[in-house]
Parts: sequence; structure tokens; C-alpha cells
Amino acid sequence: MCVFPQVMEMHQSTVILLLLLCVSSFTHAQSWARYQNFLNHHRGPFVNVEMCTSEIRHRKITDSAGNCKPVNTFIRATDNSITAVCTGGTRLYYNLYRSGTPFDVVTCRLSSGQRHPNCEYNRGKLSTRNIVLACEHDLPVHYEILK
Repeated sequence: MCVFPQVMEMHQSTVILLLLLCVSSFTHAQSWARYQNFLNHHRGPFVNVEMCTSEIRHRKITDSAGNCKPVNTFIRATDNSITAVCTGGTRLYYNLYRSGTPFDVVTCRLSSGQRHPNCEYNRGKLSTRNIVLACEHDLPVHYEILK
């Protein structure tokens, strides 16, 4: 008759383990969605300085309120090279990492417009710099501009 409390303990432990797995899966799924959004906004292996307006329109890039982004930066590299910053870069803060090697980037600045699709951007500026990324679950989710 003492078996019942042991079964209840095992059952509670199983429920707790399943809840933890569900929470972990949910947070990883959120990170994956943020990673996909990051790639849409910032990965641009073939973006050149003449493509700012067309790329930003085509990708429907806006800020979180749906307004034209004042500045958007495209990293001219592959997914793997960009993602490697999260595992091989220098940790600056809690989840911010700086690349160990410089990347070519195209920086686009808004010239006119407030809402998509009426955003017009100046000719982009090509530069080479170490990039800083916020990472979750070893995936980049935000491009950080440090001043």
C-alpha cells in the first residue's frame, strides 16, 4: 500500500519535466523566429550600395511599429559566418558578442517616407567593421550599433 505515494512522486516529477521541456521548446521556437527576422533584416551577402531602397522594400523591413527604419545595416556574409559570432565572438555583455574578424556591411539611411512601402533610402555606405550581435540559443537575433 506504500506504492501509491511513490507513484504520485514519480508522476509529479514527470509532469514537472514535461513542463520544463515545453517551456524550453517554446523559448527555442521564439529564438528561431527572431533569428529568421534578423536574417531578413540584416543578412545581405550580395547587397550593394545601390540596393538600399529596393532591398528594404522587397523584404518589407520596418521598425516594430511598421514605420520606415531610419537606419538598416546589411551584413555581406553567409548565415554560417554571421551565426559564428554568437559562438566564437568576444562576449561584451550578457548576450552581446563582437566578431573577432571584420565584416563588410552596407549601411542604409532613410532619406524620405514614414511608412512602408514609401520608404526611400540614400545610396548605402560600404564599410568594414567588427559587428556586435545579440544572441539567443547561439543564434543572432539583433544587430547592435555601439557608439
